[in-house]
Amino acid sequence: MKESIAIHVLLIEDDDDVRQSTAQALGLAGFEVESFPSVERARAHISSGAPVVVVCDVRLPGSSGVDWLLEIRAIDAELPVILVTGHGHIAMAVQAMREGAYDFVEKPFTSERLIATVRHAVERRQLTLQVRALRDALDNWSGIQSVLIGHSAQMQQVRATVMTLAGTSADVLIYGETGTGKELVARCLHDYGDRRHKHFVPLNCGGLPEALAESELFGHEAGAFTSANRMRVGRFEYAHGGTLFLDEIESMPMVVQIKLLRALQERSIERIGSNKPIPFDCRVVAASKEDLKSLSDQQKFRADLYYRIGVAVIELPPLRERREDIPLLFEHFTLLAASRYDRAAPLLSSAQLSDLMAYAWPGNVRELRNVADRFVLGLLGERLTQLRGAGEAPDGLPRGLPQQVESFERAVILEALRRHRGDQTATATALAIARQTLFDKLRRFGISADEFK
Repeated sequence: MKESIAIHVLLIEDDDDVRQSTAQALGLAGFEVESFPSVERARAHISSGAPVVVVCDVRLPGSSGVDWLLEIRAIDAELPVILVTGHGHIAMAVQAMREGAYDFVEKPFTSERLIATVRHAVERRQLTLQVRALRDALDNWSGIQSVLIGHSAQMQQVRATVMTLAGTSADVLIYGETGTGKELVARCLHDYGDRRHKHFVPLNCGGLPEALAESELFGHEAGAFTSANRMRVGRFEYAHGGTLFLDEIESMPMVVQIKLLRALQERSIERIGSNKPIPFDCRVVAASKEDLKSLSDQQKFRADLYYRIGVAVIELPPLRERREDIPLLFEHFTLLAASRYDRAAPLLSSAQLSDLMAYAWPGNVRELRNVADRFVLGLLGERLTQLRGAGEAPDGLPRGLPQQVESFERAVILEALRRHRGDQTATATALAIARQTLFDKLRRFGISADEFK
């Protein structure tokens, strides 16, 4: 996440003593202040997107504070203007609030009251300008950057790899947790390659019955089996000249894996009920959330098929490992949802942004998009995720540093165990700790490595 944008305060007050004391109070509170005796002297400092907030007296020589508010609103409607008013001008201040003033402070005021109001306005201005910067980045991005979104080094590498492979005919294996965007990457491989004018054909292998899987992949002749009333073209034939995307390939039945391997080696298929080979020319992109090499070592996935499809590999990072991309992605999804639901795109508060950055996102980018949809629809409160992040205890109270560190350590160990399928020696090696140290931590956290085997 980018650092906060520096905001300074424009103070307009015609009384020299009041202007000097107010500027001093704001300066002692940590604000950078520029003070002026009139609107005319300050006007040049206002522009669309200026990193400023305005504190302006209502009654001034020349243009009044209310007049200037209307000018500022015409230039930048989101620039916060705080009006300072005497007791006799409350009605005028209330009307100014209706005209778009951020707030008003009644004289005489305490320094604490003014400082609190200015601090909230500065925070609002920072968020507004950050969101504008994100939207400008989204508008200015083109090509694959506008599809595989992210500033992180991981996503830059993913984009570079996709563009390297897109123009080739190599079959590709994509690894990634659920919700990381495996199909989106597969579509990019198709859309940015020479096959983009032909079909992109997706097939989810998860839970597909063996008989149906063969029919889906290879097609069948009329009368090949009881319910085969007419000839069916399979996915391989339909993808001829284009791309066949096999999602969750780790769940493909073993018998079908054998036939898939043969098809990939010979680049031809036979429909069920036919002995006639049908050549095909399509790129095959497979995706898995499991380590196929590990599965093949356990004889749960064919090793020869793994080596056949695993020549070119793209690994997608989980969202928790590229947190710097969360603001940009969330703003992208917010704008999409606002357009889809015909709503104004709401602005995040700093607390809401902190929630997004702290949460673990087990559902990855898909879960983030779901939250953005609900955010636009107004279905969420101040706590956007309504879930427990790294800095929150089960009872909803903030965790202390030791509890947060422990939570993070536990999450890292669980992730390593999952990757190494419960192998404690391999997990300890990956974490660069002694096996006994890992054993002690598993016991302390109540984790059973057997659950991952």
